[in-house]
Amino acid sequence: MESITIKDEFIKLGQALKLSGLVDSGVEAKIVIINGDVSVNGSICLERGKKLRNGDVFEYKGNTVKVLS
Repeated sequence: MESITIKDEFIKLGQALKLSGLVDSGVEAKIVIINGDVSVNGSICLERGKKLRNGDVFEYKGNTVKVLS
């Protein structure tokens, strides 16, 4: 499992996908989220602005990333 470290209280899902390198742009993040390809804490998430906090885990294309602060 990979991890990303945030310095604020939360990071939005679209930004987290970009920060982790799983997508190249915000547009790509929006598309994969809307298509239902991303899960947060084990559930499909269709909300690009979903706030991820310390300890949350998201997954895309078999890559799992944990948010740390």
